[in-house]
Amino acid sequence: MPLSRPRRNRKSVAIRSLIQEARLHPSQLVLPLFLKAGKNVREPIASMPGIFRLSLDQILKTIIEAQALGICAVALFPVIEEQKKDRLATESKNPYGLLPTSVTAIKKAFPEILVITDVAMDPYSCDGHDGLVQDGKILNDETIEILCAQALAQARAGADFVAPSDMMDGRVSAIRKALDQAGFTDTGILSYCAKYASSFYGPFREALNSAPRFGDKKTYQMDPANSREALREARLDVAEGADILMVKPALPYLDIIARLKALSSLPIAAYHVSGEYSMIMAAGANGWLDTEKAMMESLLCIRRAGADLIFTYYALEAARLLKLESSKA
Repeated sequence: MPLSRPRRNRKSVAIRSLIQEARLHPSQLVLPLFLKAGKNVREPIASMPGIFRLSLDQILKTIIEAQALGICAVALFPVIEEQKKDRLATESKNPYGLLPTSVTAIKKAFPEILVITDVAMDPYSCDGHDGLVQDGKILNDETIEILCAQALAQARAGADFVAPSDMMDGRVSAIRKALDQAGFTDTGILSYCAKYASSFYGPFREALNSAPRFGDKKTYQMDPANSREALREARLDVAEGADILMVKPALPYLDIIARLKALSSLPIAAYHVSGEYSMIMAAGANGWLDTEKAMMESLLCIRRAGADLIFTYYALEAARLLKLESSKA
């Protein structure tokens, strides 16, 4: 007869709930939103079932729904018209552009909602890369100047956090210095410190029409084979003034989330990216798995690995399910 019986701690809902280690709450979810110019735009994204490109008026309605469900943060990703793209991503620093004007409108309507804005060139660049391209090479230091101007435009518009996702060396310290010198000492930096050159970004790039026009992003995004490199990136970003550290993608990199959690006292974010979302939705549509259960298990496991906040396209539905579960308790 076994002396130790772990099953005793699993025998009822009450005991399982009492000793549950990781918990998921709507306030830990960040809702990514694809922002498009126009009015009453609700444009479906073929590779992301249930996700839309939305005009500002539709985003405002979505935020009302999100807040009612307990979600308190959104991340904005603009869909930029092709004629406004150039190699210098000039539109990214336009104070009257789609993103800054939308941020201002959102903060005016919902001052308590946390607005996170993406800092990178790719949505605005005719080259589709996160950095300035010259002779087929991504220029690091010249890119940083553009990123600083972009971050300042977003901060002036009212962004609570700017989130550099470009993976250029030294950009966190440069953005922090630029923000502080301009008086935006309260604007946070959520750094994509461990962003991998992943195959799971395809649907996102379709949503923004931001795929690279040549080559790939492997000279600046991280090799999926490496983990020590993520620790180096994290240490640098902490030293440079980051407020939150991001791991992207999430599910294939749970070990990286756990290692960064052990390394740093800063909050750890994880991005449950478009490809992760889409593959579960596709499998569910084919009857190969239960979409709700697979999604909720995925998000819970990201929390278990150590993520304090999760960017996920399933945020609204997850919050609904969590609220329903709470009402039954």
